[in-house]
Amino acid sequence: MAGAAPRLPQTSPPPSPTAPPEPPPPSDMSALGGDRLASPGVQADLQPGAAGPPPVEAYSWLVADLSTGQILAAKNPHWKLAPASTLKMLFADTVLPKLDRNQTHLVTNEELLGMGAGSSAVGIKENFTYRVEDLWNGVFLHSGNDAVRVLCHMNGGIDATVAQMNERAKSLQAHDTHVVSPDGYDAPGQVSSAYDLALFAREGLKNPDFRGYAATKDAKFPGKDGTTFGITNTNTMLGTYPGMIGVKNGYTTNAQNTFVGAATRDGRTLVVSIMHVAGKGKTYEFTKQLLDWGFASANSVKPVGELVGAEGDPTGAPGTASSTGGQKPGQAAAVPGVEKAAGASDDGPAWGLWAGIGIPAVLLVGGVTVFVLRRRGLLTPTVHFEDDILP
Repeated sequence: MAGAAPRLPQTSPPPSPTAPPEPPPPSDMSALGGDRLASPGVQADLQPGAAGPPPVEAYSWLVADLSTGQILAAKNPHWKLAPASTLKMLFADTVLPKLDRNQTHLVTNEELLGMGAGSSAVGIKENFTYRVEDLWNGVFLHSGNDAVRVLCHMNGGIDATVAQMNERAKSLQAHDTHVVSPDGYDAPGQVSSAYDLALFAREGLKNPDFRGYAATKDAKFPGKDGTTFGITNTNTMLGTYPGMIGVKNGYTTNAQNTFVGAATRDGRTLVVSIMHVAGKGKTYEFTKQLLDWGFASANSVKPVGELVGAEGDPTGAPGTASSTGGQKPGQAAAVPGVEKAAGASDDGPAWGLWAGIGIPAVLLVGGVTVFVLRRRGLLTPTVHFEDDILP
């Protein structure tokens, strides 16, 4: 039809010579949010003269307007993939409202048992009392699986929390998601999608506490004997990309690099979710490129789909200024009691001991164990690492 906006070809851009081969997406991807979201490859409806989205070496991604839910462009957004620590967004959305931030908890040794080899950890110690607020800083800033485990025990246990997360995903219509491990650690059958991760971010950012933690760049974490040490958010786009307000990054051996980032510019807030990128630095660069394209092209593209609302909430719109303490749209809520520590290091006493002694030992023992399991065909991933532990 004359004058119709041209569509981008239904195939992905050719990978760079250094990119690993990308397998074809599954043929049965969901059409939730729009029929085009079930089609393989990049989906974008461009007005005449508009530039297409940048070539991104990822299995799956999407760019959406956080307020309207309109998806500006996407690539295989319903591909079910390992989510890594981006799953902590769903954990926080499920558990954060249930615990008072000023509540304190004495950590027992049993609560720290069972973390997988190579787990990211903020450095929590047994027989030490922490505030809930400190634990959430450990989750959001340092992606601490130890903090997740303690909060799970405060929430009735790991199994109960996993069940609640799966119910929460269902209520958000995040039907690509199945939770096995609440911290995002690689587990058989644990999957999510770029679409679902965007739903989790959108829902979580309605909560001013979630929004505040996700936007916190540096904080002090308690050590023993009244000491503290600095922790820095593993989302390195905070403070480096203009308008960045969060939300969560992740890395595991199986998932590779995953990331969900939201930013505000000229009153518009966009969210990018991206999955399975080989190379952490590339993940942030690709996210930056997609955000830049989205802000520049938002008025010259037609949406290819939408982020659905939660059950009983057809709009799914994030909180307005009235629900975030009178903030301007897209402005992160302050987190009371968090000491900002610009330039703080994450090599304080607790984390320094873990990083200097614990990780090599875990890698040696864990690597042998995982190798044996792989030889027996019982485990697909190799040793699992998370977030910014490794370059």
